[in-house]
Amino acid sequence: MNDSDYKVLLVDDEPDIIDFLKFNLVKEGFQIFTATNGREALDIAKANTPHLVILDIMMPEMDGIETCEEIRRTPGLEDIMVVFFTARGEDYSQVAGFDAGADDYITKPIKPKVLRSKVRALLKRHHKGGGKPVQNMMVDVGGLVIDRERYLISYKGVEMVLPKKEFELLMLLASKPDKVFTREEIYQTVWGHKIVVGDRTIDVHIRKLREKIGDDFIRTIKGVGYRFVNPDAE
Repeated sequence: MNDSDYKVLLVDDEPDIIDFLKFNLVKEGFQIFTATNGREALDIAKANTPHLVILDIMMPEMDGIETCEEIRRTPGLEDIMVVFFTARGEDYSQVAGFDAGADDYITKPIKPKVLRSKVRALLKRHHKGGGKPVQNMMVDVGGLVIDRERYLISYKGVEMVLPKKEFELLMLLASKPDKVFTREEIYQTVWGHKIVVGDRTIDVHIRKLREKIGDDFIRTIKGVGYRFVNPDAE
């Protein structure tokens, strides 16, 4: 894809922030859309299906967390890349963002050159579909069925749709049961080589997966990473 083919939606209630983002990203040739609150952003996203949404957390009417959650629930928008852009650098804000289904997190302020580089890397990852693809299209282990083609899982007969990064993480671990995946391997495969994410990103996604499928499938290897196990074989 050419840069001009990429659509980026900027969402912030501060005009100066919108102007800063728009000025720098227009330079890259991206198609830019803007919104000042979550409700307006959802309407624009439904009408234009952007590749990337850069989203503030603290906004009137509908905040960024609610907006991200709604994007993930809306048919046709589930695969949009969502990145939070906020001055709130506390851990709880980052955790809340990833819980809502965010792909990444950028803290204000950011230098224009770094911003442009970050967005290019994000869009490149979107175009390629992330890191190295997992080849297995279907995994069936211990009553947990993971269907990559339909992007859903079934556990104990109940189908669930996971946020994209949760699904990719689970699919990676389950593709090689008992293999210990290091944190670096997980970052590179699920988030991409050039993407910088918070230290707690993997931990948050693992916690969310365990909430949905229980604690029996994913083992923590302290100081190393994680491995997927078949609980029926243990």
